Order: sequence, then structure tokens, then C-alpha cells
Amino acid sequence: MTAAALPRRIAHLDMDAFYASVELLRYPQLAGLPVVIGGGRRHEDDALARAWQGRLADIPLDAFPRLASYAGRGVITTATYAARAFGVGSAMGLMKAARLCPQAILLPVDFAQYRRYSQRFKAIVTEIAPQMEDRGVDEVYIDFTDVPGGQREGGRVLARLIQKSIFDATGLTCSIGVAPNKLLAKMASEFDKPNGIAIVQPEDLQSRIWPLPCRKINGIGPKADARLQQLGVHTIGELAACAPAWLVQHFGRATGAWLHDAAWGRDARAVVTESEPVSMSRETTFERNLHAVRDKALLGEIFTDLCQRVAQDLQRAGYAGRTIGIKLRYADFKTATRDQTIDGATQDAVQIRRIAGQCLKRVPLEQPLRLLGVRVGGLSPWGSMSGHTQPLF
Repeated sequence: MTAAALPRRIAHLDMDAFYASVELLRYPQLAGLPVVIGGGRRHEDDALARAWQGRLADIPLDAFPRLASYAGRGVITTATYAARAFGVGSAMGLMKAARLCPQAILLPVDFAQYRRYSQRFKAIVTEIAPQMEDRGVDEVYIDFTDVPGGQREGGRVLARLIQKSIFDATGLTCSIGVAPNKLLAKMASEFDKPNGIAIVQPEDLQSRIWPLPCRKINGIGPKADARLQQLGVHTIGELAACAPAWLVQHFGRATGAWLHDAAWGRDARAVVTESEPVSMSRETTFERNLHAVRDKALLGEIFTDLCQRVAQDLQRAGYAGRTIGIKLRYADFKTATRDQTIDGATQDAVQIRRIAGQCLKRVPLEQPLRLLGVRVGGLSPWGSMSGHTQPLF
């Protein structure tokens, strides 16, 4: 059999409770306990580390803050599997989570540390299987088709090698699904979490995929799922039984055709190894609502810090942008955005701060704010633009 005739084997790798797992490397005494990552308690965490002179593994359990004592507007970034058993999950408000699992330990978010581990596990993947598509800090797609071991046992041999290599180098576990395409691989990676490997072959469609609820298809969101349920379609198998014309009638030509293909496990998308970012942004949700007048100084500091962080992200990635914008979320959860396009692309924090400040003047500021964000879009590689020099900071 020639390489061109090999059956397509695509893997989806998802790190297990990634942020929480990284924190457990730092605090091994918390293993098996309900732990929630979120909020803005970085300074308290640093103070705890100083009190124990950096011996993080020696900090006793009763020294860690508990979710029951939290008061503020923060949200959960992630939680350990032990915390999830209480109904606690990502994007949930910390105050609500405290009612569900008051005994959970609360740790702050450390994005710099998570990015370091993300880079490490992705470097390990590409050393073994170079055709990798980066899908975020904790997940990737990998083309196994022509990689040695990628066809053995449907891809299980190569998946085991990658799984073991990541664990040996980082101490972190991951779950991998291998299937004929990205759509099925992403579903498969959820089958045996945590630290699992699931193999899906074309003949497994009816037995393993069709019994699942429609929302398990990546791309079917809450609104589409609710609409399908209203129409009496609950499982992927039921969706597959729907006539294409009926789906087009209810969801439109493009979405109806896609729903039919997805239900039948069809997905021709390639694993894309290089992609240009469209934009870069930074935002923060405040611990309490802030007012543009009463909290002007604090808001100014936060705004400047966001602009500096976006500039640093651009510089590290080697990009500059021409469209600078801001995002506000008010106390009533309504959102406002404004942006402005400039003549020349920039990655300079001072210029980003100036243009973003002009955008800020174009939004109502009478209501208290719960979120503030800064975005730079219209990106292009910095090195490709003649006449520009790298900022000195």
C-alpha cells in the first residue's frame, strides 16, 4: 500500500484539566481534592509562597484559601475533576461555585506558567508528528496518516507514544482521540477522559457516534441544539436520519448541509500547520464593579496594563496591527465595543494606549463597569513591514 493510499488518521489531543493540572505540579498536596482556578488572588498566593520560603509542596492544606470565603465578581477558569463532580465548571461565577462546593480550594490564574507548559507539550508533539494544528493553549490536532506508528492499531500506538512522552517530560496527562477526520477525533478525545485514548474507525459511526446527543458535535451550540430538540431531534443518529432538504428548510442551505454531513461523520478539513492570527487581545473582569469617575485612577492603571500586555504579546509573536479597539461590559452585562484603524501598523504600547483611549471616549461611561478589554486587529508580520523598528521595551 502506498503512502497516498493510506487511510486518513487524524488525532485530537486535549490536555486534562490543563490549568488545574499545572497547579497540582506546583502544589502536589492538593491532588485528588476539589480545586478551582480563577479570580484575582495572585498577590495572596505570592504571599503564601513567601511565608513558606518557596517550599510550595510543604504548605499545609488549611493555609490555602477556600471558595467559601470568596467575595467578588470573578469567574472560574477551570477546576479539577474532583471539583467538577460538585457541578462546578469553567465560566461559572465564583460566588455560585462557592454555594455548590464551599470546601474547594481557590487558586489564582497564572497564564505565564500555563503558556510555558503549553509550549513544552506542543514541542514534544511536533518532534514526534510534525503535522500539528494549534487550537489553543491546551489542545491540538495532529495528522497521524503518514507518521510511523500512525496506522498501527488505528493510531493507538502513536497516541500512546505521544501521551507517554508528554507525561515523562511535564508530568501532565492528556486524552487523545484518533479518527478519520477532525470532527470525529474531537468527539473521540472526550470518550475516555482523563488520560485516555479512543480510536474511532469509519465502521464505528453507528455504534459510537450516533447514540450521542447532537450537542457533542463541535459547532452545534446551545441555540442550534435547542432548535433541534424542539424539532424532535435529540441524538446524532436522529440527525443523520433527517432528510437534507428538511434540514435546509429549517436551518438554511449552508447550515442544513453541514448538519447532514456532520451527522454522517463527514469532514474534509485538513490539519493546518501554520495560520496567521487575526487579532490579539487582553481583557479582565473586575473583582467589583468600577466607576469611570470614582475609580478613575484604578481604571487608568488597568487600562494601561492591558495595552502594555497586548503590545508585549504582539512583539513576542512578531506581529503589528492597524485596528485598535476596546471592549466594555457594564454592570447589567451589556457590552460595548469601539475600534479605530490607523495608517501604519503598530506594536507600540504607547500608541496602542493613545488610540484605545480615543475609542474609550466614544462609549457611555455613566454605568459601573465589570470588564475592560483592549484588542489589536488587522495583523501582519512585523518583519515584513519595511521602515519599522522593534520598540526598545
